Amino acid sequence: MGEETTFAFEVVHLEGYAFQVRFDWDTVPDLVLDEPRPLGEERGPNAARLVAAAAANCLSASLLYCMTKREPVSGGIRAEVRGHMVRNEQGRLRIGGLSVTLHLSPELAARPKLGRCSELFEDFCVVTASLRRGFPVRVRVNDPQGRVLHESE
Repeated sequence: MGEETTFAFEVVHLEGYAFQVRFDWDTVPDLVLDEPRPLGEERGPNAARLVAAAAANCLSASLLYCMTKREPVSGGIRAEVRGHMVRNEQGRLRIGGLSVTLHLSPELAARPKLGRCSELFEDFCVVTASLRRGFPVRVRVNDPQGRVLHESE
């Protein structure tokens, strides 16, 4: 299968439905996860929101890397994420899909690499490519005026 890397960290129960994530990097602060009300107290994102945030972050980083490879980073990306929950045949909640819209800064939207990077960046996003094995992830890239520059199928 090729190159394999690993990571390991702890998730420790605090109380109720709150858990503390202790990452394997000393420089990263712990993160509290919790469920929405009425089950939890919303002291942090729940797992579904964390999955959606991971997809948006990975897509943003992948596009930014492609657009600025071997060049200084100027400008940025803002991501909006929408997710929807569905019930499966057994009535259990599942993530039914995600929609991620990336908004490019004027500096990034003007880069000549945009066309080529739009063809590549989704495939290099580890998280989105993995999630798509279970549910749809729709991706759109907009310029600063809101025009669609790229949209996944």
